[in-house]
Amino acid sequence: MRFIIACAGTAGHINPALATAGELKRLMPDAEFLFIGAGRELEKKLITGAGYRLENVTITGFARGKSPKALLANIKTAGNLVISSIQCGKLIKQFKPDAVIGTGGYVCYPVLKQAAKRGIPTVMHESNAMPGLTTRMLCDRVDKMLVAFPDVKKHYKRQDNIEVTGTPVRQSFSAMTKEQARAELGIDSRPLVVSFWGSLGATVMNGYMADFIAKNAKTGAFNHIHATGGGEEGYNKLMDALKERGVTQLPKNIDIRPYIDNMGVVMTASDLVMCRAGASTIAELTMMGKPSILVPSPNVTDNHQEKNARAVENAGGAKMILERDCDGDTLYNAAAELTGDTEKLSAMSAGAKALGVPDSASRIAGIILSLIH
Repeated sequence: MRFIIACAGTAGHINPALATAGELKRLMPDAEFLFIGAGRELEKKLITGAGYRLENVTITGFARGKSPKALLANIKTAGNLVISSIQCGKLIKQFKPDAVIGTGGYVCYPVLKQAAKRGIPTVMHESNAMPGLTTRMLCDRVDKMLVAFPDVKKHYKRQDNIEVTGTPVRQSFSAMTKEQARAELGIDSRPLVVSFWGSLGATVMNGYMADFIAKNAKTGAFNHIHATGGGEEGYNKLMDALKERGVTQLPKNIDIRPYIDNMGVVMTASDLVMCRAGASTIAELTMMGKPSILVPSPNVTDNHQEKNARAVENAGGAKMILERDCDGDTLYNAAAELTGDTEKLSAMSAGAKALGVPDSASRIAGIILSLIH
């Protein structure tokens, strides 16, 4: 069988796509896949890095607001939508997929619209509690609209094609035990804190992390792996900020990287995760039962990350801190307090796991295959 998968932009869109492809390939080792993206570097890094073919189309997103700049951007996007529709039609005609799947990003619209127009089975998955513009535009067109949370159906005009599946998580997040992961990473007996604030970087949060890391460099309270995001530029900025704080050489218990390539291993080894509250990250945390400190991004549509974070906090699986209430000391003190309380961490782990959907990828694969005649 052949599958086209559309996803673009952030790891939050790409990773569920990779998890879905991984499950379909597990069920059908001879299956062929074509990913369609919007030409971003992260798409190339993650998708081709996982061994899949990737084709890019010319597409941009709609800008919000009525400023002259937004108007010009939207005129360009309207033109790109025509171009991308033609490109997607050609790719579909050449590849001849049995089904087409979208997991987020504006590239999903021309891909799934063209597939539906040709009578090819289509599936759209929305990870967030609040559907984005692309999802709202596609919900009436696709055969199945898959959602992560039961209470989000009210946001969709069409109800008969909606199924609750959770958000799929890559197989690498359940490939080994915590002990095996710690041994592979060479982690000593101290707790391990893992932090990341977005694959594209987060200037504000990395500023707080400079203070956080400088303090841990002095106390040595716990092991720490931090991803700066933003590529080499983001990494260099943080390292410069540490030098300004007197940290010229990192101790062995601190590992700073531009990006965490082996995230499954790192998160498996962790005792506490500090991160944003995007839907795919929440799915990973809850599936694994990982205690977390969540700082939802304030720069997202409908403030959906805060809603995601509150759901996990209310279940006892996380401590939420709003970005406006953050600084390096606040984050450090919260991490030190939690990693020093094994009973609290255990309770948080159970709370997080209660929200997880461990068979999400299996559910989604089953739905996709049921549409293929």
